[in-house]
Amino acid sequence: MKLIIYFIFTAVCLTSIVKAESGDTLFYKGDYTVIIDSIVIKGNNQTENFIILRELTVEIGDTLNPKLAEYNKERIYSLNIFNEVKLTTFALDSINYLLISIQESWYIYPLPFVTLKDRDWDKVSYGIAVKIANFRGRNETLRGKLALGYDPSLTFSYFNPNLTSNNNLFASFQFGLLNINNKSNTAIELTGGGFKHKLYFGKLIFGNRFGLFHRLSVTTGYDYVETPFYIKGISASQQRIDRTVILGFSYNYDTRDLRQYPSNGLFAFANYEFKGMGLNDINYRIAYLDFREYRTLIGNLVGKWRFATRLTNGNVPYYDYSYLGLGERIRGHWDEQQEGNDLFIGSLELDYWILNNYRLNLYWIPLLPKSLLSYRVGFVWEFFIDTGTTSLTGEPVTLKQFSTGYGTGVSILLLPYFVLRFEFALDEQQNSELIFDLRTAF
Repeated sequence: MKLIIYFIFTAVCLTSIVKAESGDTLFYKGDYTVIIDSIVIKGNNQTENFIILRELTVEIGDTLNPKLAEYNKERIYSLNIFNEVKLTTFALDSINYLLISIQESWYIYPLPFVTLKDRDWDKVSYGIAVKIANFRGRNETLRGKLALGYDPSLTFSYFNPNLTSNNNLFASFQFGLLNINNKSNTAIELTGGGFKHKLYFGKLIFGNRFGLFHRLSVTTGYDYVETPFYIKGISASQQRIDRTVILGFSYNYDTRDLRQYPSNGLFAFANYEFKGMGLNDINYRIAYLDFREYRTLIGNLVGKWRFATRLTNGNVPYYDYSYLGLGERIRGHWDEQQEGNDLFIGSLELDYWILNNYRLNLYWIPLLPKSLLSYRVGFVWEFFIDTGTTSLTGEPVTLKQFSTGYGTGVSILLLPYFVLRFEFALDEQQNSELIFDLRTAF
């Protein structure tokens, strides 16, 4: 039954994607203003030209109008390595030029940090992180982090979106050592108290980008999970130590304009992972689907919706259950934790842009480089409704078990660095809560 749900939802997503190819925001209709004869990039002191050019939906010989120029500007900005992006046209000697002017952001961040694990203010993690963005000018990212406090860890990752300039192959790898708190209430009931897992992991992802919007990838990985004791269900194997081999496949379709806070486009992600595959007495599967649509309705008013599900099958350990109230949350039930084999969540939101694309330059601050002192500022008023639930294997999913909340709030964008959200939400019994979060809802 779970596989049927998985494939039905995948088919619905693919149908929407096919429709998008002829009706989505990347194919604007209207009065074209210019035929592009040449493309010039200015300001990329470090960034290779092809990193920028491969994000464009237009090329030499195509026609360009203001809306299409705005869409392409946002695609370039979504690379998250520029403080400012401008697209303008000019003519010289009967040649029409598209000029792409950029201001590169600061790329090396050896900074102390404080973060919230599972978006929970009671789970504060702190330490030192080093990030090198746009490494070699090819949008590669190197990250290393030492975290203390809640769930201490040491992790490292590397992402290369363009293995070579003349193909569309990408790759990433990551590894880490973590000492993580158990997050399952069922496991706490079995053991009578809290405990920790030692987790050592490594993961390698290799994929190919097809055209502008499609990506396919293969994931291989290995997890070592050590628990202080053995109880059936807390471990995936018949021992207190799980040694899990992982093989996964992913598909991603993404036409969003500004990925940090979209106003137009589609996003679809499907992932299927085999865990253990019978080795070390471990054998279970996890499917994850996430579909989102963003549409500018009237003027500065944007409508967006999301549906996501996580389905598991086999002997799933509690630490790999599906959870609400941790990473995924229902506004109105922000701190309420649910767990089960499967998860379903949906959101509907209206956003009104009060301020968009405002430049804030603090160049008057001495000593710091200009690339750290220029920001894109936005201010959005939002109205939302969220719903979701979890279920155990064999348990029917009914509308009565869904938790639902709704409310309003504001998002403050300080790009390319972060987004702040302040929200007021109500549940079904009109109980209220205030929410402060450090990223977009979706």
